Amino acid sequence: MSIKIAIPTNGELVDAHFGKAAGFTVFELEGKEAKFVELLSAAGLQHQHEGLASMFKRNGVDVIVCGGIGGGMINGLKAIGLEVVTGASGSVVEVAKMYASGNFVSTKTVCQDHAHGHDHGKCSH
Repeated sequence: MSIKIAIPTNGELVDAHFGKAAGFTVFELEGKEAKFVELLSAAGLQHQHEGLASMFKRNGVDVIVCGGIGGGMINGLKAIGLEVVTGASGSVVEVAKMYASGNFVSTKTVCQDHAHGHDHGKCSH
């Protein structure tokens, strides 16, 4: 059985700011291989927890692999059955390969809620 992962994307790199990501690259994992599926646009959905969660669910995503992410968004994604792993950085393709091969270790990075000040630099590791 294959699973789908989504990674917040800025060009070919992991977008460190999940809530501001313009898009998410989706890979299907079969065995220890990660195969590109599609790029999902998050236009207009930045910082909209329900909108992002619905987009992932509609597209069959099972796991979010990201850099840092706010606790509210983590809770929203987990509430609809998605797994969230954090600490990703660098090439989206390399992160997908590492996750598929079982070599990716989550750092459990949670960014403080930033609904008021939008200070995205405050993450706890």
